Amino acid sequence: MERARRTRSVLAALTAALLAVPGITALSSAARAADADVAANGGFESGLTGWTCTAGTTVNAPVHSGSSALQATPLGSDNARCSQTVTVQPNAQYTLSGYVRGSYVYLGATGTGTTDVSAWTQSAPDWQKLSTTFRTGAATTKVTIHTHGWYGTGAYQADDITLVGPGGSGTGQPPAAPAGLRTASVTSSSVGLSWSAVTGATGYAVYRDGARVQTVTGTSATVSGLAAATAYSFQVTALNDAGESAKSATVTATTTAGPGGGTSDLPPHALVGYLHASFANGAGYTRLADVPDSWDVIDLAFGEPTSVTSGDIRFRRCPVTECPNVESDAEFKAAVKAKQAAGKKVLISIGGQNGQVQLTTAAARDTFVSSVSDIIDTYGLDGLDIDFEGHSLSLNPNDTDFKNPTTPVIVNLISALKTLKAKYGAKFVLTMAPETFFVQNGYQYYGTGKWGGQDPRCGAYLPVIHALRDDLTLLHVQDYNSGPVMGLDNQYHSMGGADFHIAMTDMLLTGFPVAGDQNNVFPPLRPDQVAIGMPASTNAGNGHVSPAEVTKTLDCLTKKTNCGSYATHGTWPALRGLMTWSVNWDRYANWEFQKTFDAYFG
Repeated sequence: MERARRTRSVLAALTAALLAVPGITALSSAARAADADVAANGGFESGLTGWTCTAGTTVNAPVHSGSSALQATPLGSDNARCSQTVTVQPNAQYTLSGYVRGSYVYLGATGTGTTDVSAWTQSAPDWQKLSTTFRTGAATTKVTIHTHGWYGTGAYQADDITLVGPGGSGTGQPPAAPAGLRTASVTSSSVGLSWSAVTGATGYAVYRDGARVQTVTGTSATVSGLAAATAYSFQVTALNDAGESAKSATVTATTTAGPGGGTSDLPPHALVGYLHASFANGAGYTRLADVPDSWDVIDLAFGEPTSVTSGDIRFRRCPVTECPNVESDAEFKAAVKAKQAAGKKVLISIGGQNGQVQLTTAAARDTFVSSVSDIIDTYGLDGLDIDFEGHSLSLNPNDTDFKNPTTPVIVNLISALKTLKAKYGAKFVLTMAPETFFVQNGYQYYGTGKWGGQDPRCGAYLPVIHALRDDLTLLHVQDYNSGPVMGLDNQYHSMGGADFHIAMTDMLLTGFPVAGDQNNVFPPLRPDQVAIGMPASTNAGNGHVSPAEVTKTLDCLTKKTNCGSYATHGTWPALRGLMTWSVNWDRYANWEFQKTFDAYFG
């Protein structure tokens, strides 16, 4: 104790001596108090409020502290930058720091007025602190802090980001939350909003289903690019130099029904199934007349080409030697008419696992149109299902814009389908059954990519779907026999549960940037154009889920109840329904899939 008292006495004497020397002053407690953390929501406890992210979300694990952290995933042409602009004082010293996990993670500041700075780590398997300092310029009042990863290196996490230094000289306090939020107009693809002005606000941020979608300076906004007949929730915040207000009260709006688009008088909720019409397997042969009335669309599997590039499609019904109980041609045609009289649609499905179709030339395109027309006319069918798999569709290396494709097999297929639609008219039923690799995987990768080396088939269905979206009756992606696919939450989702189907369907109904390019967004489809593809039984394909998981999927997408870990971007009560491979396998499994659909939709 005595030694401690003597030490304090010496320190006091030294301090007094320093104060007596001209030009030397002690750092007062008031000066120390001026330094503060001027970054807002650096722990991401309020989601992404205050941050602008190209490919970010918040997660509950892993976190450095608190209950949330940032997680962002760099894609093919995006480094997953998250940034925030803060108010600072000129000629002042600041320290930027934060905790990160992942490979090639950067933390930096721009617009300092002196030298922009950054700190980074090549590899941080666990939380690692990054820190850097800078001095603002003589006229600098705003600085942008940011974190980002590196192209294609996987997700990174960031948490507890701080910018410590003198507080800015702006308004001092963020504005109050806006009041009076209301819908002003609603169409099939947009919702107009208005709200009361907030004192001290210099702008407003609009949120759709919790995600920030635009910033405006006035007290009204129109959120567009929405799906028809879909429920959305909206909130607004007020902005000024000091930060962002709390969110307003929530208003909800349901977009109106869209234009026809080839709905072809299907029931509001439809059950789609493939019927093994040209072959038999372990499920056995099922006669068309014996398909129960629950099935609204029956796809005859399969029409196949005489050769991969001929475009000459033939439909050969199962021979008696393989299918002893097969009906005659006359009985088959009579069954088609009976199904149609009962309000059902019978289509020819082209392709399948073994039916590779590549329309490489205009001649192959024209042969495709004429041969498919012959099948439709011969059996009196309602339309066509495109089930191109394997190597039927791929993109040339220089074909990078899904809105303006140049690859012959893509361009010729689009032309052929438009010709068939024009020939048969508005009631012509056009459906597609791509695999996830050709559609949702386009969120990460598209074709060979900007630097080459990627699978040219990735995302190759997107230009076909987009070009035919006004003619498309149904898209039912095969949510089975699939590898893990990244959803809009930038998490990988795997088959076997409701979350996979929810995430994959949400992507179709929300839209997504192709290959991570925010300037090249695949627009959402209408919910009445979308059915969810599932295997009918464990024998039918990988990715079968139980009836309880099917119900969870439908509850979440149509009611936003019973959801799991994936947060959807809307609610779609007009979702068309379910597709399955196959009617035959469902019969083999005692009609479990059909019973689940009937129990849910009635």
